[in-house]
Amino acid sequence: MKKGKVLNLYEDTNLNQNAKEKYSTLLEKFIAPFTTYFEEFEYHEDIFEFAINSWNLGNMKSILNEKEFEEIISTAKDDDEINYPLFKKMILYKVSNFKEFTDFIVDFDVKLTDKIMSITVATEEEDNYMTKMLLGELDTELITDDFGENFVNRSAISLKPAQPFIDWHNTIYPDSKISASDLDEVTTYLIDNGNSDDIDAYLKKDFDRFFMTELEGWYTDENDWPKKRTYNMFKKWFQIATSTAVYDLEKTPLSKGD
Repeated sequence: MKKGKVLNLYEDTNLNQNAKEKYSTLLEKFIAPFTTYFEEFEYHEDIFEFAINSWNLGNMKSILNEKEFEEIISTAKDDDEINYPLFKKMILYKVSNFKEFTDFIVDFDVKLTDKIMSITVATEEEDNYMTKMLLGELDTELITDDFGENFVNRSAISLKPAQPFIDWHNTIYPDSKISASDLDEVTTYLIDNGNSDDIDAYLKKDFDRFFMTELEGWYTDENDWPKKRTYNMFKKWFQIATSTAVYDLEKTPLSKGD
């Protein structure tokens, strides 16, 4: 979680770190029967976030009465109508197969080592989590009634094409050349603020993901993309700005477009 200026929702609480390994394994087992449903998900982080929301709501379904639970889950349908049926399936699967594991998953970290992906999680015991929820201290995408002005749990990376990118574009589109003055928009990427301690290290590791996204936004044929992309090249091709404190002034929750 973010340290410093960005609010840490779980500061001064005792997260169940001893259960990290057990609940990491449980989460993987929980996801396993639904892997084919996630083929359209672009990033592993999105899959784990979706599964963790399902896990936590499965816990709530076992605790709350039907009316209270329906009030909470109804927001999920508005947020993601396409995946809502999968959401309900996973919630029921949690209740049916993992009911005895009552901890809520409050944070996770995905690491890739030698092409092997691993996930660790932090959990919180049921009583503590539900107390915070009832007191309005939890900020989640699915509980939106008391959504207020606050820092969001994201860091920001902003990219604007620099001259080498412009030169590449003008080679691809000789009849539609652009200059730096034509580029008014800046693309901002929000990332997990667990990476905020060293965004440079995060970018050095994952720069090509951003590089390819920017290239695809201008030209979809990968054959004409630069082949040997490096981190130094990335820093030359884009003007890069970062922020570890993203503040949301609006009272309505953030939403993701199609």
